[in-house]
Formats: sequence, C-alpha cells, structure tokens
Amino acid sequence: MKEIFNRRSIRKFKDLPVEKDKIDKLLRAAMQAPSALNQQPWEFIVVEDKTALQKLSKAMPDAKPVSNSGLTLILAANSETFRYEPDWELDMSAAAQNILLEAVYLELGAVWMSISSVDTAIDYVREMYQLPAHIKPFSFIAIGYPENQQNQFIDRYRKEKVHYETW
Repeated sequence: MKEIFNRRSIRKFKDLPVEKDKIDKLLRAAMQAPSALNQQPWEFIVVEDKTALQKLSKAMPDAKPVSNSGLTLILAANSETFRYEPDWELDMSAAAQNILLEAVYLELGAVWMSISSVDTAIDYVREMYQLPAHIKPFSFIAIGYPENQQNQFIDRYRKEKVHYETW
C-alpha cells in the first residue's frame, strides 16, 4: 500500500540510465494488469536513446519530461487483440497504473502523459515509429531517478466524496 499512497508525478530526472532489470520489472508489472475479457491489448516501445527522447518530447507540449527521462515507455494498444473494443483504454490505464506503482517500488520516479485524445501526438508517434494501422498509441510514461522531487504521501482523502447507500 505504501506505493499507492506515496506515488506522485515526477517530472525531473537525474541524468542516469535505468537498469535493464528494472525496465523488465516495469514491463512485467504492466502485463499483470487486469484486462476486459483478457484481451491484453498492450504493446510497449522502450525509448532510452537521448536523441529519440528529445524528439519524442516534441510530440506535444505536455511531453517535456520525456526529454530528461532515463527512459520513456510508449504504451500502445494492438486493435487486433480486441475482444471488446470499448474497454481497450481501461486495459491500458490499468497497465499504466501498474507501471507507475512499480516505479515507486523500484525507487524511480515517473509521470504519465496521455496522448490517446491528442490527434497530433498520435500522428507524431505513428510517423516516428512507423506504426501499423492496428497499433493505437495511448500514452507516454517518462521514468527515471528523481531529481529534486520525491514520491511522498499527500493525503487526498475527502470524506465528502464518499456516499453510503444514498447520495
């Protein structure tokens, strides 16, 4: 539970690579996510090259943290695996959350940037990686060792948002 309560969006990273075994653990965590009808639509592009990270950070204004990350994961969905298409974004969100929580556990920082509703960013990623039509870009997760930020508890519980048996 500590990872759930301490997770924060970390946008600044030290100039350090993320170890391959940690990358593997992040991807394994993602693929353990629940999935509607077990469709598991996820595909991942691991981007570590500094030139590629710089280029990818220009996909949209909110993608600036990508430029100084140790790596960025591009999460995409393979529409050929869809059994119930309306839920693919829910599946991808669950995979993203697992990555974010595993990053905290591994003492990394991470920030999730949605691109699924930004057509220009989708087109940018499609072109940059020559993605086939059945691969749908969903989000970026920039990951690295935090610089001047940390994952720490901030109480977000609001009792007025909880309704028992009635509104």
